[in-house]
Amino acid sequence: MKQTVLTLTEKKQHGEKITMLTCYDYTMAKLMDSAGIDMLLVGDSLGNVMLGYPDTISVTMEDMIHHSAAVARGIQNTFLVTDMPFMSYQVSVEEAVRNAGRLMKEGRASAVKLEGGTEMAETIHAITKASIPVVAHIGMTPQSVNAFGGFKVQGKTLASAKKLVSDAKAVQEAGAFAVVMECVPAKLAEYITQKLTIPTIGIGAGNACDGQVLVYQDMLGMFEDYRPKFVKQFGQVGAEMKKAFQEYQQAVQEGTFPAKEHSYQIPEEIITLLENES
Repeated sequence: MKQTVLTLTEKKQHGEKITMLTCYDYTMAKLMDSAGIDMLLVGDSLGNVMLGYPDTISVTMEDMIHHSAAVARGIQNTFLVTDMPFMSYQVSVEEAVRNAGRLMKEGRASAVKLEGGTEMAETIHAITKASIPVVAHIGMTPQSVNAFGGFKVQGKTLASAKKLVSDAKAVQEAGAFAVVMECVPAKLAEYITQKLTIPTIGIGAGNACDGQVLVYQDMLGMFEDYRPKFVKQFGQVGAEMKKAFQEYQQAVQEGTFPAKEHSYQIPEEIITLLENES
């Protein structure tokens, strides 16, 4: 079934968990779509895992549009969300709406995601007023890593917990149809989930959220630079890929690949004629 804003909202109402994974290319999008994943996120995490940047801040609108369009071409039923990169929505509301429109039109996204709570309420409202669905992102917001002084769990004090609750309510009232909560204590994420009518998607926020999201390279064991506490590896694809690459390397060097079954044939008489002519 084609996932939409309505079907995802109904999942929360019916107590059905929502699955979400990051995705950045056509081939992986087809695999995830066929597996039945509800939502794909073209995250600005592509800066780290696909482009080799040290952070997400370096990612551009052109990066996001390029990868979003590729993913869109590979899905049929999955709902596609694309991140708004750093400084594509912070300068002005008008610029935010314009860039969100580009991600929808050129990147073929079904919705956009942006980081921030109460301070982004006006922007979220303006984007949704332009008929563009919005997923909000609160808690540990990677684009603000420098302001936070590093990747730190948010909401551990009374003041910061109150701020997260206010942020969650603000983005809902502004029109966001879902909210991602990253690196939030499980009990606080559960409290917020119960207070909201829109779905919550957790990443490092416990299992009481309405859904979960992971970076697919993390959950498949493909990214070895670092491993966040909240990641569970559901497969060792990275190790299997490395093994296959090594076996390919060996087979080529030993001359066992390509074998006859991997090669095209020609009648021997043609070769004989060529040799006679030469």
